Amino acid sequence: MELKEIVKDYQYTLLKGSLDIDIRGINNDSRKVKRGELFVAERGFTVDGHDYIGDAIDNGAIAVVIDRDLDVKEDVTVIKVEDSVDALARFSSIFYSKPWNQLELIGITGTNGKTSTTYFIKSILEEYNKKVGIIGTMGAIIGDEKSEIINTTPNALTIHSLLKEMVNKNLDFCIMEVSSHALELKRVNYMDFQIGIFTNLSKDHLDYHETMDKYFHSKVKLFNKTRKYNIVNIDDNYGRKIIDIIGEKVPLLTYGIMNKGDIFASNIEFSLTKVKFNLHTPEGKIDIKLNIPGEFSVYNSLAAASCAYAYGIDLSTIKRGLESIEGIKGRFEVVPTNTDYTVIIDFAHTADGLENVLKVLKEFAEGRILVVFGAGGNRDRTKRPEMGETVGKYADLSIVTSDNPRFEDPETIIDDILVGTRKVGGEYVKIIDREEAIKYALDIAKAKDIILLAGKGHETYTIINGKTIPFDERQIVLDYLNNRK
Repeated sequence: MELKEIVKDYQYTLLKGSLDIDIRGINNDSRKVKRGELFVAERGFTVDGHDYIGDAIDNGAIAVVIDRDLDVKEDVTVIKVEDSVDALARFSSIFYSKPWNQLELIGITGTNGKTSTTYFIKSILEEYNKKVGIIGTMGAIIGDEKSEIINTTPNALTIHSLLKEMVNKNLDFCIMEVSSHALELKRVNYMDFQIGIFTNLSKDHLDYHETMDKYFHSKVKLFNKTRKYNIVNIDDNYGRKIIDIIGEKVPLLTYGIMNKGDIFASNIEFSLTKVKFNLHTPEGKIDIKLNIPGEFSVYNSLAAASCAYAYGIDLSTIKRGLESIEGIKGRFEVVPTNTDYTVIIDFAHTADGLENVLKVLKEFAEGRILVVFGAGGNRDRTKRPEMGETVGKYADLSIVTSDNPRFEDPETIIDDILVGTRKVGGEYVKIIDREEAIKYALDIAKAKDIILLAGKGHETYTIINGKTIPFDERQIVLDYLNNRK
């Protein structure tokens, strides 16, 4: 595609070179640039792409986009824009022929429940004989292929590239987890969604957003980018605020348990492994039996059912889709240990997320609840004591350890957590090495105990001092038990 077509109708200044050149690709990583590509220099949290323009040109870039004063001496086209992050989103959309406009695009935002809701919707749509792709926390799924992505919602270039691949493979739908960072950092600026879904909001990411108000308003942005429906959890305080803000410029669907929204649940029966309820929609009701327990699973399934209702999908298909999900990796996932106690892995990494899982365990546990958990480094410190307090309140023993410490001292993170644990008088042990903490829990477990490994969920790595190290909790558990036998 010619550069003049990519930048058409966008505000820019041509500093040197020509727009009458053919662009073979776009890149924002100088190391990955290939001959004939356009390099967009972005300023990130820790790295400024402007410092690597020379490397990008050495690798074959024939045009460069900048957003600060810079003298590029090499013989390439140079374009200056006001914001290269915004430009990357715009140019990527144009280069890939606006692939978002050729799919039914569903966006899901909220603190907890995005991934599970994504998979519930995917299952229903596939029962409805639709081809579905996913972009989210556990990677990108296109047909039978799965690939890892760095962030819950990747940068704009990656998003449009993945959407284009979905279009090329004749997919009908893409379900995307839309993070607050993605909305704030303009990753989804030049695309619209058919449906936007809000799950809930609780304290998280305040290291970036600073206040809950800013965090909330970043989420609201999704619901100004929708065409068909906005779907909102009416039981959530922030959900009701969203309804007040966005109004009904596009049709609104609500769901809930405490408050009877357009879609709601009644006659809920919980157990440790399943949950049964009646699903109500304006088209009638039907009984549902989910294979993932907990009230949070009911909410996630209601969000998915609301989405299906918006597309006119019948109740029997919704039922088959919801009930066919046997489990979701890292979401209340039971590890097959063949022991007289239970080991569960869950991604819960906020006080609210931990409470959701621990409420289920507390209600049905016949033995002790042992929780192995930590908190991420270089992230919001204020949520750490809240996590410690929550686990200390519900667990018989908190085994406080590391969880992606990044560049922080793991012991400092643990001490922050223990402020909350001590506040409620919770019993605890402190074991910095997460593998040793897991082994300790396995060693002291008795019959009917439940061990919850919280925080990492689907992740198979840990991040220490900037290095990503393989760390698969399932395999650690199984290998240790096998060796111990």
